Amino acid sequence: MKKMKTTSKLLFITVLAGLMLFNNSCQKDLLEQDPTVDLFADAFWKTEDDATFALMGAYGDIRYLFDRDYFFDGNGEYFKARGQTLSKTVLRNGMAYSTPYSWSPTGYGSQHDIYFKSMYLGVIRANYVIENVEKMLPDAKASSIANLEAIIGEARLLRGMIYFRLISMWGDVPYIDFVPTNREEAAGFSRMPLAQVKDKIMADFTYAFEKVSTTNKVGRAAKPAALGLRGKLQLYWACWNKFGWPELDTFSPDAAAADAAYKAAAEDFKKVINDYGLTLFRNGEPGNIDELGKAAILPNYYYLFTPVANGSKEMIMTFNHGLTGTFQGEELMRDFAGRTLEFSQAWVTPRFEVADRYQSIITGDFADPLIPMDPTRNSNARTAPNSAVNPQSYANRDYRMKSTILWDYEMTMGIFQKKETGWSPWIYRVYNTPVTINGEVYRSYNTDGSNSGYVFRKFVRNTAGHDRSNGNFAWPVMRLADVYLMYAEASNEAYGPQADAVEVVNKVRHRGNLPPLAAAKISSKANFFDAIEQERIVELIGEGHRNFDLRRWRAIERVWGLPGGSGKRHYDTYGIPNDLYYQNANELTYQRAYIYKIPGDEINRNPNMTQNTPWQ
Repeated sequence: MKKMKTTSKLLFITVLAGLMLFNNSCQKDLLEQDPTVDLFADAFWKTEDDATFALMGAYGDIRYLFDRDYFFDGNGEYFKARGQTLSKTVLRNGMAYSTPYSWSPTGYGSQHDIYFKSMYLGVIRANYVIENVEKMLPDAKASSIANLEAIIGEARLLRGMIYFRLISMWGDVPYIDFVPTNREEAAGFSRMPLAQVKDKIMADFTYAFEKVSTTNKVGRAAKPAALGLRGKLQLYWACWNKFGWPELDTFSPDAAAADAAYKAAAEDFKKVINDYGLTLFRNGEPGNIDELGKAAILPNYYYLFTPVANGSKEMIMTFNHGLTGTFQGEELMRDFAGRTLEFSQAWVTPRFEVADRYQSIITGDFADPLIPMDPTRNSNARTAPNSAVNPQSYANRDYRMKSTILWDYEMTMGIFQKKETGWSPWIYRVYNTPVTINGEVYRSYNTDGSNSGYVFRKFVRNTAGHDRSNGNFAWPVMRLADVYLMYAEASNEAYGPQADAVEVVNKVRHRGNLPPLAAAKISSKANFFDAIEQERIVELIGEGHRNFDLRRWRAIERVWGLPGGSGKRHYDTYGIPNDLYYQNANELTYQRAYIYKIPGDEINRNPNMTQNTPWQ
């Protein structure tokens, strides 16, 4: 069967460079797999250990495409990514996430050219493993066949993940399922229609599900990951067919296809939930919580995003990170924390609006909206009811709030040179200053990175021992709480509110110490969808889902207002206006948020490459 040749000249140059680099860069991987032979020797690709070593090299490289997905939340309404953010994430020979200013709620559709190219580096690295391990099968011992097929399955799952991301952003994309060896093999071919690429991704996820291990291993994909990703692909396919994708002029939505895909997604998610013994971290219990202004005792949700959760049965698919000296550390401290913690940079911060999403543990519903007040102008601001700078306004809220953000007078542990430096209170606009609280003197949290009044606690380590760029938290690509919520969404769309779907949403709520959903919240498909979206906002903030949710639901206008409208301005806890988005924006601005621009140099170099309609 003739292999497809559907990548442009520039992509050919990109992927060949990546392949050559791959051959020179398989360092000792995170799972301590050692090569049995030199990678350049003719004897390589002879043993299971060789195949495993190459797969681990692919994992190590491909993780760079996904392990800083939190920046995508900057394209939504609750997460601020500031300034020259993230231009340091490297996919060996290129920048996976690059181009500053690409993470605000508008204008991001033209900012991911390098990410597009980096995706194809990942594709080729997966294909390299697939092709070579497939060549091993005819001569392999019978006892090795299952393991070699499992290795192929993991590589195909990685390839499927990459293509899933590509079509989610660009729609129709070039599809390449082989390793080009010369220019003629890879020159001048066109984009493959979305539906065809989707089918190929489905085939990869299905093969992976059939072949990979049943049991999760930290940093490697098992059956729950393959099944969960297949369900997620079907959920997105259902959304595109239900809500339409008019910016992709080769795609026609189909209501029947949407209904079938919702049902298929629900079935896959249900199996993930029921068949593999998966559980929420610490059984989904909220844990204990310290009083306002203290942080010696934090809820379980906080610890879910620290290394103690590595290997948790909640983590369905993760990418590993190494410790100091491995060149494989994560950047969570640097990006989420401020200077008080290892001189971090707070590239990302919560927006003021997210605070109102955290519900009352007493009523199980939204509290009265917080009122911005400037304490330098209003002497009662620190004590006024519902004031955003009154710490008491945050009492009796969803435990995930204290686990996720710091508001005025909340404490965090300072860290410098890998040692604890004592408790530090966050006080907006009072940076690195001695302050007295209850008779004790502290030095306030030092960062001017926030323009909202909040900084993150989520993803910020509260223990010493590593610097800002050398954490070893395994980044969650997919976790059980997300599957619970996707199952609820898919089954609700297919059948309306179902008892088991309500049950799993309530399990997610329980970790925040919230009561079960009230009857009114599950009285209709629309009401239950609202409850599911609410949980996705607070449960998954900073994990890279919100932008993709808004786009697949075609909800950008719902959030920011219709074209030609007044848009939406963000404020801080003092009431000072900050960013304004979508004011008087024309329809084209919205269209360009729903589908990304094919890199211009791809169009210039390949006459068969077409541009998405809003970018023509």
